[in-house]
Amino acid sequence: MKDIVWGLVCLALLAAVFPGFARAMEPDALADARRFIAAHEAEVRPVEKAFSLAWWQANVGGKDADFKAKEEAQNRLDALLANPDKFAALKSIRQSLAQLAKPADPVLVRQIEVLYLQYLEKQVDPALLQQMSAKGNAIEKAFNQYRAKVNGQEMTDSQVRKALKESKDSQYLRSVWEAGKAVGPTVEADLKELVKLRNQAARKLGFRDFHVLQLALGEQRQEDVLKLFDEIDRLITPPFTRMKAEIDAQLAARFGVAAGELKPWHYQDPFFQEAPAIGDTDFDAVYAHADILALAKRFYTGIGLPIDDVIARSDLYEKPGKSPHAFCTDIDREGDVRVLANIVPNEYWMNTMLHELGHSVYSSKNIPATVPYVLRCESHTLCTEGLAMMFQGFAHHAGWLGKMGVPVADPKAFDAAGAHLERHNLLIFAAWCQVMFRFEKELYANPDQDLNKLWWDLVERYQHLQRPAGRNAPDYAAKIHIVSSPAYYHNYLLGQLFASQLHHAIAREVLRTEPAKALYNDRPEVGAFLKTKVFAPGRTLSWNALTRFATGADLSAAAFAQDLSGE
Repeated sequence: MKDIVWGLVCLALLAAVFPGFARAMEPDALADARRFIAAHEAEVRPVEKAFSLAWWQANVGGKDADFKAKEEAQNRLDALLANPDKFAALKSIRQSLAQLAKPADPVLVRQIEVLYLQYLEKQVDPALLQQMSAKGNAIEKAFNQYRAKVNGQEMTDSQVRKALKESKDSQYLRSVWEAGKAVGPTVEADLKELVKLRNQAARKLGFRDFHVLQLALGEQRQEDVLKLFDEIDRLITPPFTRMKAEIDAQLAARFGVAAGELKPWHYQDPFFQEAPAIGDTDFDAVYAHADILALAKRFYTGIGLPIDDVIARSDLYEKPGKSPHAFCTDIDREGDVRVLANIVPNEYWMNTMLHELGHSVYSSKNIPATVPYVLRCESHTLCTEGLAMMFQGFAHHAGWLGKMGVPVADPKAFDAAGAHLERHNLLIFAAWCQVMFRFEKELYANPDQDLNKLWWDLVERYQHLQRPAGRNAPDYAAKIHIVSSPAYYHNYLLGQLFASQLHHAIAREVLRTEPAKALYNDRPEVGAFLKTKVFAPGRTLSWNALTRFATGADLSAAAFAQDLSGE
């Protein structure tokens, strides 16, 4: 017996002093996992970076050659991930790890799980993957190159938004709104074909349709998300109905029409996904002469998360051929993080830059290099979207602006209007997310149905907008997310729940104040909290595990409901 004990002690000492010896003694499954991950990084990592660079250039340059290079890079990456022999080995390793009573290295097990999901999506005919890549690429190029045309004049996306916000001419507004939606018919046929190709791939993998597959790849179940969306619908419908009536009364007075005569083009945002500017406070005027970029830089530096290096690599102003939207991308998981934007000095772009730069700080820029490459990214889409949304709301706070050196004539009135606007935005965006989630769910469940009717049925049901009489156009196809970020939009609403819950945790644990009074300006302890509680784990934790780690509770609508109530 003493010999056995002494032998175990010796093994323990050898393992402590010589880590390589410990590796040699571990189960075969763990050793196989390490070898697979090392081979994956050596082969796939440089191709992932090449694709990210090609994708960036296509969106910045917009040239045919750029999109061709992007498609070729996507095909090279897909071919590596589609290798059936590698997937078989990965699947075998995953099964062996699941049989271990207590894995000695949970981070290693997590890497295999994440890689399994990454490879699973590509286990279809390579020709089908190439078809999907080509079709999606062509549609994205059409979006990037499209410009609305009104009375013979082309309009950028910012000009469309400005016209919808400022004009009081209903006929002109209709022309602008319809011109903005006119990209839909140009991509409709390709989009429908892409949806069927995606479904074909999903069914090959054993899933009912592509929507179910995409949620599964994000470690979510459609039925769970639907249940939560139903709960949020019940929560927001009464206050949304009251708010919508209030907005309609003010817009009706603005345009000199009855409330029942209001049409979608009267609500300023092309998809009514944010609140119209209808009060006495002109939020755009505050930013008309402001340096949006300088304000964003100052804010993030003040909370201990400087972004100068991100801005140096970014492309931030309008130019022909460039994507008219905004996004943040992590090129290599080694700190090369960039933002594409089209800044003009107004409230929309202040919000947008706070949002996109919020994504940039939750990236390999701040996720420790000690986190393995496979997991050196955000825990989940909903977590990074939530963080970004948490930051963007500060643009409506007089206290935030005052600390940034931007004068506000009547801070008390500005704050009251800002709080009112934020509550409206929460309700309106939540209703809009209901439309997007439910539309995509039904789109993939039955792509041959009347999609134009489905779209407007959902818009009427959840957003309480009146469909234009006689209109039968693919307005759904004018939303680029359906092409470029499919089955993604529900993560915005889940992200809003995360944003509320995280903000409440920061107010409670860091700033020691009420959530409604919690401003982050020049509080580096906020950045320190985020680095420790949100960024540091990378994807070693699932989205709900991260939520518990950062806030002390599972993701729920409780904090969101409190924000809606204004308490």
